[in-house]
Amino acid sequence: MTVEKSYKAATGVDEFYYAPLTSDNESSFTAGTISRVQFLQSIEVEIPQEVVRAYGDNKTAEIAVAGGNTTVTTSFHKVPAEDKAVLFGLEKSTDGIYGVGSEDNPPYVAVVFKKTYEDGSSEWVGLTKGKFMRSKISGKTKEDKTEFEADEVTGEFMDRYVPEFDQEKSVLFGVDAKGSTASRDALFTKVFGQSYPVAVLGA
Repeated sequence: MTVEKSYKAATGVDEFYYAPLTSDNESSFTAGTISRVQFLQSIEVEIPQEVVRAYGDNKTAEIAVAGGNTTVTTSFHKVPAEDKAVLFGLEKSTDGIYGVGSEDNPPYVAVVFKKTYEDGSSEWVGLTKGKFMRSKISGKTKEDKTEFEADEVTGEFMDRYVPEFDQEKSVLFGVDAKGSTASRDALFTKVFGQSYPVAVLGA
């Protein structure tokens, strides 16, 4: 049976979810509560590879491929303080004040987001284990024309055990045709160990 390939390019992004990893080892993992940060504007996942050559007799004897660090750069309309506290490992006082310090240690988290297409199909992308770094604090005076400032958040991800794969993985993806949720549901189970949430914190 021939499967028709799709050559359509993505036109949007949506549904950014994350959950802290509460445990992780060579053969299993568990994740905490899934939360959503709305109004994702852009996201870039870099998965670099480097070619390493071995030489002999004045020519290339062998080529190997080495993987680099998986980095994630995101831009949101706004990241709520509650999500920043979780993602950046911030402490909160009893009277509601958040603190940033040199001893902050962000938790390992897993992430899922969706790329959207004009024909109604979607590509779901999962990041299995990583940490996000604190974003800068900035502001500027309001001028004649209103401008909105975006929140940019960056992180680095690593390989992790994923069910049904022989080797650890850092990035997963699957494609759903319009009206289908098969890849979405499978990806949530593999990345979070939980079903796609009908109602989710922060949505």
